[in-house]
Amino acid sequence: MEKWLTMDTWLGDLVNAGNNLLWTYILIGLLLALGIWFTVRSRFVQFRMLKEMVLLLIKGTDHTGFKERKGTTPFQAFAISTAARVGTGNLAGVAIAISVGGPGAVFWMWMIALVGAATGFVESTLAQMYKVKDKDGFRGGPAYYMEKALGKRWMGVLFAILITLCFGLIFNAVQANTISQAFTGAYNIHPLIIGFIIAAMIGIVVYGGIRRIAVVAEVIVPVFAVAYIIVAFIIMMINIDQLPGIISLIVSNALGIREIAGGGIGAALMNGIQRGLFSNEAGMGSAPNAAATSYVKHPVEQGLVQTLGVFTDTLIICSSTAFIILLADVHTVGEMDGIQLTQLALNTHLGSWADALVAITIFFFAFSSLLGNYYYGETNLQFISESKMYIHVFRIAFLIMVLVGSMSEIEIIWGLADLFMGSMALVNLIAIALLTKIAVAALDDYQRQRKLGQTPVFYKNSIPGVRNLEAWERKPNTYKEK
Repeated sequence: MEKWLTMDTWLGDLVNAGNNLLWTYILIGLLLALGIWFTVRSRFVQFRMLKEMVLLLIKGTDHTGFKERKGTTPFQAFAISTAARVGTGNLAGVAIAISVGGPGAVFWMWMIALVGAATGFVESTLAQMYKVKDKDGFRGGPAYYMEKALGKRWMGVLFAILITLCFGLIFNAVQANTISQAFTGAYNIHPLIIGFIIAAMIGIVVYGGIRRIAVVAEVIVPVFAVAYIIVAFIIMMINIDQLPGIISLIVSNALGIREIAGGGIGAALMNGIQRGLFSNEAGMGSAPNAAATSYVKHPVEQGLVQTLGVFTDTLIICSSTAFIILLADVHTVGEMDGIQLTQLALNTHLGSWADALVAITIFFFAFSSLLGNYYYGETNLQFISESKMYIHVFRIAFLIMVLVGSMSEIEIIWGLADLFMGSMALVNLIAIALLTKIAVAALDDYQRQRKLGQTPVFYKNSIPGVRNLEAWERKPNTYKEK
């Protein structure tokens, strides 16, 4: 027993050291700097084209013609990526950020979403451009544009390994852990029982392929996201007189002189950006895997839709959780963190029945995240090798990690999640920084056609000098590629 405790402590120390190096000295500055860079290079695409994003998302709900065509609809691709985003990061992650970093962490979550939305646009546009055809329609993501656009397959393989371990295994444990904690707190059910139920349900869906994942995500995500937002809105309206004070608390804790002097701003910034990235995934390289599955006429369409996903996740759903917790004034309760802190806050507002509400909400949020996580792992394994044996082994390991996560300690799980998430983000950010010119050229092509009153259409030779665009037809009567 002592041996295992020593190993657990050693692993925890190693993970903490890795996170400290990655997040303190590398990623926070890189995420903010590149977010600003992409914002400027795209001429503030996340703000000036917001109306276009909403219109494209609404248009993407139309299934007409998709039975004949392969690939998911734009809305289904949005739902898959949002399914992975809208999970424990929104309920448990926000609570952890506030309990560790204080109310100021919420401010930095907002900031990383505002600048990170441009990062999300770039990576998802690139994923659409460099997607490849498969039996279900299309697949793609960072591994694919690292190989095809940068000519660095080794980099693609490295990313594919990281995302498969991160989403396919570690993040599963995070989601399962949060579900089991929520149900243990609400109904005192043994975590292992919850783990078996989740594994059985998720197995039925993932063995049905990307189409079944897309259909389930398309239903779960909008229904439960809207229901949760409505509950949060009602709570905020009841406590509307306190909202100005809460907003002031968030901003002052993020930027206040006292926090700077006491070192609190560092904790707020680090935890806000960590949890913000975990939640909205902008720059991490995960959402582009979903973006690539969509059938669209121009890659920028899906880039814009995925940009809206970053805003939806952080500015709406994460903010809802933050206001619920801060209005209840329970964030200083030392013995609670994660999902149980969110449950305590809702109990304060709504009464004891809120335990059940959170348990059910987190179940479906986290369940939808597991679907997205699985797809990210599978499509990247297919990049490494087409062998079906790897997929079968991955599915078994995926379900085992659901069981393991439901019974594990939350600290080590979140620590591992941060480490793998940060490693993924670092590799992806380097790649998209090198490919900025191509994404901006695609945006210019889209806007040029828009200004001419045309419906934007993209071809593999639409941008001179860009090669290896396999999934796009050649535009007729244009220059010949050398």
